[in-house]
Amino acid sequence: MSPRRKEKRVVAVAGAAALVAVGLNLAFSAVAAHRRRKRQELPGFTAQVNLSAAEINRLADRIIAKSKETYDAVAAVPLDKVSFANAIAPLAELDAQQFPLVQACLLPRMVSPSDDVCRASAEAEKRLDSHFLLCRQREDVYRVVKAFAERGERIGPEATRFVQCLVREFERNGAKLTQTKRKEMEKLRSHIDDLNLKYIQNMNDFTKFLLLSEEELAGMPLEFLKDLEEIDGKRKVLLTSYHVTPILEHCKVGSTRKLIAVAYGQKGGKQNVAILQKLVQIRHRLARLLGYSNYSDFAIEPRMPMTSRKVLEFLEEMSEQLNDPANGELRLLKDLKVKEEGDAQFGMEDLLYYMKRAEQHKVDLDIGEIKRYFPVKLVISGMLKMFQDLFALRFEEIKDVEVWHETVRLFSVWDASSSDHMGYFFLDIFSREGKYGHTCVVALQNGCMCSNGTRKVPVAVLLSQCPKEFDGNSALLRFPEVVRIFHEFSHVVHHISNRATFSRFSGLRLEGDFAEIPSLLLENWCYESTSLKMMSGFHQDITKSVTSEACQSLKRRRDMFAGLKLKQEILLCLVDQVIHTSEDVDIDELIKDLHPKVMLGIPLLEGTSPASCFPRIAVGYDAVCYSYIWSEVFAADLFATKFKDDLLNQHAGLRFRNKVLAPGGSKDPLEIITDYLGREPSLQPFIQSRTRNTL
Repeated sequence: MSPRRKEKRVVAVAGAAALVAVGLNLAFSAVAAHRRRKRQELPGFTAQVNLSAAEINRLADRIIAKSKETYDAVAAVPLDKVSFANAIAPLAELDAQQFPLVQACLLPRMVSPSDDVCRASAEAEKRLDSHFLLCRQREDVYRVVKAFAERGERIGPEATRFVQCLVREFERNGAKLTQTKRKEMEKLRSHIDDLNLKYIQNMNDFTKFLLLSEEELAGMPLEFLKDLEEIDGKRKVLLTSYHVTPILEHCKVGSTRKLIAVAYGQKGGKQNVAILQKLVQIRHRLARLLGYSNYSDFAIEPRMPMTSRKVLEFLEEMSEQLNDPANGELRLLKDLKVKEEGDAQFGMEDLLYYMKRAEQHKVDLDIGEIKRYFPVKLVISGMLKMFQDLFALRFEEIKDVEVWHETVRLFSVWDASSSDHMGYFFLDIFSREGKYGHTCVVALQNGCMCSNGTRKVPVAVLLSQCPKEFDGNSALLRFPEVVRIFHEFSHVVHHISNRATFSRFSGLRLEGDFAEIPSLLLENWCYESTSLKMMSGFHQDITKSVTSEACQSLKRRRDMFAGLKLKQEILLCLVDQVIHTSEDVDIDELIKDLHPKVMLGIPLLEGTSPASCFPRIAVGYDAVCYSYIWSEVFAADLFATKFKDDLLNQHAGLRFRNKVLAPGGSKDPLEIITDYLGREPSLQPFIQSRTRNTL
């Protein structure tokens, strides 16, 4: 018997042997029974999509009760009698059964037109998050799982990885700490949450504005000026990106650009720098409490690089490799400034303006005209066809099914060759009041094996805010919106392609470094003529697709000044890494020192501190700001090596689906990519693709 088949058998038999797991199956079936009667039966799909506020509250109660019951049962296992059946299988089965129920509680907050349902969903999210955090901190359950892990029982590679993930999650949440140290950890985390909130509030409460004359705003489009409030004959400029970015891109007056850039760079002020300094100190204390030498090592441990040292090496090598192309880009911008403003020193406030000027001269592209080639319906239908063709899939729309809004569409996904059923996805792409405002993907159900030997299929929801039809005419998408939807639908396909045994290893539950690689790879199709023409057509005559010249211009526009843009990103990533790997770093002094070194001699704007207005370091991406660039590098290598010369090669697409997408998190991601490429990934394809012929 192969290790893979043996592993599946262990999970199925062991889960069936656990009375707790059987009880869970029965209880969860009862919760959903009356709902099934109201909708078309969908094989392999148990998630509910249209619960009332009362049903959400009751379901959250049941989830918490059954979760506690399972954890209590595992905790009661004597340490000398632990087995896969009584220590691991119940937790795996709990995850498999609970995930779609939890998501049924959480999705309504993002999509429901009912205020009552949204409130119930938001409240359920708080309760469930709090409960699951307590579960991950249970020392009694951790001891049982750890005892099984230390036995070294042969259970197959994926089950072994699942056990390792369980142990790591418990330990990272403090389950092995003493009661006193756990209380200290909770205080530190509470303090971190408070400081995060203060940092964001300081930025949001920043109400400073500037009053500028029309002469000082020379070069700004008339439409922009009309939108500015007039006070005493001057225009009120708010220090928000909505006003600041257009001025930095279009204002001809260098002193105005500098004034705006400095004022915006002070957003959050010294208060936020002090908050960030305190945050870093507390994070280091938290990391040491959990057994790590610094916070960065704690944050990076479960990700692809695994250590902060590897991330620093990656960022430093990337910065060095970009020096030559970025210097060439900077020389061009400096020459443009000399022609327009004389010998004034080139500063950070000049970057966006002269990049825009160069783009206008070197890229023949009318963004308004391009938009007319991307009607929503055509983009969606072309995108679906492309993914079907590339990955040997078949999408079938299911009509007359219960959904949460009349504009939502449901599709079933099949393997085009074997006709195996793979999963489902919902498209909820049109804007409406109260709906979540960004394009994203939500997993409703993870693909996994259950204790009774059946398989739950993956189910995903694509949310967006596309404009609706008007007077029978299909609404048009801006090109960045086309790219965003394509990127997010790539996550849908990643999720649907998952063939892992455990729910924990779903394609949408991966660490960010790996989760973004397939979608960033597939974004390349949005910049190649062959594929882009499949998604485009002139709104008045859809037989006329976007021209090859326009496709080339879109790609050229993306890559222009990539070296300098990446340098700015690397600077902030380096700051993020250094402060989270070292003790008592003066953040302002660090930035002053690093800025000219990374930015090729361009000094930091005097009086500004990027640390005061860079929320990613403070909240959400602390110590992992590098992640997006890391993923882009891997994606570029995959594209250049496997797809660039034949974009719609189904053999290559199917191999990618089976080798990279299907395992989900069941294998080490670096091992997956290296095995697929036949070597370790390289920086060179990314550097070459983004900096070749961009000027």
